[in-house]
Amino acid sequence: MSGRNVNDVESALPYGGDGLDWALLAALSDARGVSGDEGRVRDIVAAAVAPHVDELWTDAIGNLYARKRGERVAAVATTVRRGVGGPDAGANEPGSPAARSSEPAVPPLMVCAHLDEVGLMVVDVDGDGMARLAAVGGVLGAAVVGQRVRIGADGVVGVVGLPPAHATTDAVRARLPALEELRIDLGVTTRDAALALVQPGDGAVWDTATVDLGPTLLGKAMDDRAGCWALAMLLRSRYPMDIVGVFSVQEEAGTRGAGPAAHRLAPSAAFVLECGTTDDTPKDRDDTPVMRVGDGPAVTVMDSSMVADPRLVRHLVAAAESAAIRHQIRAPKGGGTDGGKIHLARRGVPTAVVSAPCRYLHGPQALVSKHDLAGMVALVRAALESWSPDIVAPIPFDRPGSPHSLNREVAP
Repeated sequence: MSGRNVNDVESALPYGGDGLDWALLAALSDARGVSGDEGRVRDIVAAAVAPHVDELWTDAIGNLYARKRGERVAAVATTVRRGVGGPDAGANEPGSPAARSSEPAVPPLMVCAHLDEVGLMVVDVDGDGMARLAAVGGVLGAAVVGQRVRIGADGVVGVVGLPPAHATTDAVRARLPALEELRIDLGVTTRDAALALVQPGDGAVWDTATVDLGPTLLGKAMDDRAGCWALAMLLRSRYPMDIVGVFSVQEEAGTRGAGPAAHRLAPSAAFVLECGTTDDTPKDRDDTPVMRVGDGPAVTVMDSSMVADPRLVRHLVAAAESAAIRHQIRAPKGGGTDGGKIHLARRGVPTAVVSAPCRYLHGPQALVSKHDLAGMVALVRAALESWSPDIVAPIPFDRPGSPHSLNREVAP
C-alpha cells in the first residue's frame, strides 16, 4: 500500500491531520500520571472532551467515562439496558438504577485508552537523604540512570545518580544497572530533609518536555497518551450508535482499570487504542519488526494477553482499505493491553486493538509519527462510522446444516 514515509517532511498531514489538536497530545505527554496517580492526566482529558460528549463520569477506581449518544438513539426503544450499572453504581451516576429509564436498549461500543504511564515509586529514604525506588510497570534501570525526575503531587525534582565513566569498573559498565541499586538524589543530605520533600509511596516520572520534530513527536508517556489523544479526537464526531470512551487507569500496573469498566458497560464490542513498540531500530540480527514507525496504524491479531476477534480485525482492515488508509498488521509478539481484561468481561466481549507505532517505549523519550497518529484516528473513525451490530452477531449453535446441530437436516 502506498503512503508517506516518516522521513518525508511535508506541509500537509494525511487524513485531515492538520486539523487535529497536536497541542493536546503534547500536554498529555508532559503531564505526570504514573499508575495509581492519574488525576492530572484525567483532568486534562475531561476538559478536552467535555464539550463534545453527552455524559462524563468517573468510577471508584478513577476510570473516566465519556458517552457519545448515537445518531439513531431516538429510534431505539428506551428500556433498561442489560449490564449497565449495578449495585455499586451511584444513584445519580450514568448507569445507575435511577438513570436507566432513558438509556437505549442496544449495548454501546467501548473504545478504551489508558491514562497512566510507567514510572517509579519512592519506597524508602536512606540516612543520607537518598530515596530508594521501585519500578511501576515495565521500566529498565538503564532508562532512568542519569535522568531527572519529578516526584509526588508537588513535582519535587530529583535525579537518578550516574557516576562518571572514569569512576566505574569495566564490569559495571558492561551490565545494565538494577533498579534496586539506584537512588534518587533530592539534593539534600539527611533523611529528615528528604522526608520533608517526599514520602514512601510517592510516584515519580521523567522530567521531560515534548518536542515537535515536524513529521514526528518526541516525548515521554506516549504509551498511552497517544491513545488517549486519539480517543479524544474520535469523541468529537457522532456515530450511528452509542460510544462510550473509557480512559482507564492502572494499565501499566496489571491492566487493572479496564476490566471493571467493561464489566459495568457490558459493551457489544470494544476497540482498544494503544501505543505499541516498533522494534524497527538497528539490531544484531535481521528480524522482521513487530511494526514500523511511518507505516501507519497497526491492527493487532494476537499478543500475550489475547487473540483479537477476527471479525473485528476484518472490519478494521476493510475500513482501512475502503478509505485508503495506510496501515499494517502487528506481528504477534509479547506485551499485553487492556484488551486482555476487556475481552473476558461478563460473557465475553469481542475486542480488537489498534496501535500507533512507537520507538523507545517506556523510556524518557518516545518517538511517534504524526502520520501514523492521524491514520489511527481516521481508521477507527471509519470503522465506527461503518459499524453494524451484525459484525459481532452471535452464530446460532443449533442451525440446520451446522456440524454441531442437533438437527442434521440441511435446509433446502
